[in-house]
Amino acid sequence: MIKANNPALRSWIDIPKGSDFPIQNLPFGIFKTNYLSAVAGVAIGNYVLDLVYLHEHGFFDGLGLPSGIFNQKYLNDFISLGKKKTREVRERISELLQHDNDELKLNVGARELALIPMDEVQMLLPVRISNYTDFYSSEEHAFNVGSMFRDPKNALLPNWKHLPVGYHGRASSIVVSGTPIHRPKGQIKPADSELPVFCPSQKLDFELELAFITCQETKLGTPISASDAENHIFGFVLFNDWSARDIQQWEYVPLGPFLGKNFGSTISPWIVTMDALEPFRVQGPEQFPHVLPYLVTEGAKNFDVTLEVLIQPDKSDETTLSRSNFKYLYWNVNQQLAHHTVNGCNVQVGDLYASGTISGPSPGSFGSLLELSWNGQRPLHLADGSERRFIEDGDTIILRGHAERDHVRIGFGECKGKILPAL
Repeated sequence: MIKANNPALRSWIDIPKGSDFPIQNLPFGIFKTNYLSAVAGVAIGNYVLDLVYLHEHGFFDGLGLPSGIFNQKYLNDFISLGKKKTREVRERISELLQHDNDELKLNVGARELALIPMDEVQMLLPVRISNYTDFYSSEEHAFNVGSMFRDPKNALLPNWKHLPVGYHGRASSIVVSGTPIHRPKGQIKPADSELPVFCPSQKLDFELELAFITCQETKLGTPISASDAENHIFGFVLFNDWSARDIQQWEYVPLGPFLGKNFGSTISPWIVTMDALEPFRVQGPEQFPHVLPYLVTEGAKNFDVTLEVLIQPDKSDETTLSRSNFKYLYWNVNQQLAHHTVNGCNVQVGDLYASGTISGPSPGSFGSLLELSWNGQRPLHLADGSERRFIEDGDTIILRGHAERDHVRIGFGECKGKILPAL
């Protein structure tokens, strides 16, 4: 067992009940304050632990970390040290925060400078994202969309159960939680018109996803095996792949999503390490027909992470729209990365790979408004008495996620964004 995951660990820091960030989590992120430029930190309870301060004042002595490794605006150089080294850092942080360790606990000056209240920090993009891939790995989601737009008897395309379908998205428009998104404009084709029109999207949607981030570079032409994939994955973030369904429906044949997707995607700021999720492994859905040898995985490769989507109209209360789970994915992350690279595609540190919409087996677990409202045919009723078929201007969409077992809750924080009118 990874030492930092021990459910018996307790911290000298007061961790509120139900916090996403107990001592067993320790996710990494990038933050700034009124007096600090962008630096690396770790979330613990309602605080952010300044890793630059700890490093410069000797708390990481003996780990062989490069000078200035945490004093950077992205985590790329840190996670490129490899999972063995980043695990050592996480375990050292765990030691410093344990209730019976006095190194930091009794050093009042260091404690006051290294621990910063979360309400005093601004979270930033945690990594420099060179490349972004979006998969389509939820069978329930693919079946729903196929049933809606094609034929329920042939909802899945012939290739779907043989390979993890995916496409390359736009890395430059991925933003951190809290960043507003303007409603996109583009071509749509109304059902009663022979020709398309240009206008703001009328069917703006969210997509509930998790995304993993890679921590090793590979050479062009060198694939990553399914058995070795996890050595290349540092951790996970919540991911909202905003989607303009009407723009997407008109443009996607024959090459797939373009303007319907590339106007913006939102990620949560804290990277929950794959190490922290280790205790929450579960078996994924049974795969049939049998996959080709390069996609074969053994053991529990999915993760039991409860997911939730909420909507908050402007100046109103939140309404829960969906409750789903990461464990529903048909294609696991090992298979996704193995398939992505089997042709020799090279991987870079900080690349982001999204799961695709995560839908469960029941209507309340669908991961998009396209499914929840069945393309607008079934309006959803909100707490303020209003209805939604798709997202309206002023709406804020909030994604939350956590794994829980043995009284330990490993959470992701929030992934939220507000929709502003089209420019």
